This record gives sequence, structure tokens and C-alpha cells, in this order.
Amino acid sequence: MSQSGSDSELPDRVAIPCPSCSPELETVHEVLSTGGGRVTLRCTECEHVHKEQLPEDDTVERKVVVSQEGESFTTTVDVPEDEDLAVGEEFVAETDVAIMTVRITSLELDDDSRVESAQAADVDTIWTREVENVSVNVTQHPRDGRREDTESYTLQVPGDYEFTIGETDDFGDVEFTIEGAHVRDDAEGYEFDKLDYDGDTIVAKDVKRLYVRDETSTAWSAW
Repeated sequence: MSQSGSDSELPDRVAIPCPSCSPELETVHEVLSTGGGRVTLRCTECEHVHKEQLPEDDTVERKVVVSQEGESFTTTVDVPEDEDLAVGEEFVAETDVAIMTVRITSLELDDDSRVESAQAADVDTIWTREVENVSVNVTQHPRDGRREDTESYTLQVPGDYEFTIGETDDFGDVEFTIEGAHVRDDAEGYEFDKLDYDGDTIVAKDVKRLYVRDETSTAWSAW
């Protein structure tokens, strides 16, 4: 997603890749000054200051629905009309709640149909979910293997937190060894939709469900 328009129309902030900390993924930048067709920007993530020639593409305003922790927020984004959009792509969205990184989960066309890829000009609504901080669904088996004591809960972690199959993680009162993970449909870069080999890794924002074995130490006494 890119910002366009004349200098007088530029907002206080734009989403654009940062050459210092995020050359491939857009981050939020403050607009410091304009002139000569170039804009001086400061990355809000790493404070790097750089100048950019913002594109002058013809843009279209599209509605964006952001899903976060069971709630939904609506905002808009300006997109070059000939830009190809696809499920799995991420961009920075500014809502009334916060500025957040989101991932496209579905594209709705004018006829209400849903597709996985389309040009921005053909899209009516971009459906997304927040991936900066996510809830991970966990199914936990007890150490003694009794299935009737299996429990489910959610973990709140940064979207880029990495889980490794076979390794033990500690989250305060919870300690477990990761046995497997189901991969989300909108995740990219995974050969299989389930990971269960020691050493396989997956980031939290790509996890559909995590399967773990309880390793929490509990004191027990007969008295």
C-alpha cells in the first residue's frame, strides 16, 4: 500500500518501507518536510530519517475491515488502482483504535464474492486480521498422557514470536514442550499445513493451533 498526492495533501504519517529496519515491509513514518517532489520521513520504529519520492499512481480508496481479538474495526486505505492484492500480504493500517500491522485474509469484490487475489480497482473491501500482537490457540496434554486432562487456552504473544517443535517454552505460570502446530490458511512459506518434526519453526501470527505437552512444575504433598 502506498500514499500518493500533492505535497499539500500529504498526511502527517505515511506507510512506506524503511531502508534501515524494514526494507520489505511497510512501517509508519512521520512526514518531516516536503520539497522538490521528495519527502523527508522518519521511521517510527527505528528513528531512521530518509528522503523518498512518493509514487504518483492513480489511487482508489478501499474499505478495510480489521479483526482483532474477536472484535472488528473499519478504516480505509488508498491503494494504486492497478496494484495486485493477495491473501497473506501485510500492510500498516491506521484505525481509530491504533496503527497496526495487518494481514489480508480475504478480498471482497463488488458482487460480494470473495477471492484470494485481485487488482485493487476490482476490490470493494479488504478483510484483514491484526498480526502485530496475536492470540495463539493452545491444546495442552498432561505429562502423564491422560487425554481426559487435556486443556485448551490462548496465549497473547507478539506476532513474530517464534515457536520451535521439540523445544520448551516458559510463559510465567505456564511451561510446555511444543509437539506440533497447525498452520493458518493465510500463512506463506510452509511446505505442509501441520508441523510436527523437531526443529520445525513457525511464528505466532502463522499458528492456527499449537499442540504442547505440559512441563509445569507443581509441588504435591499427601498432607
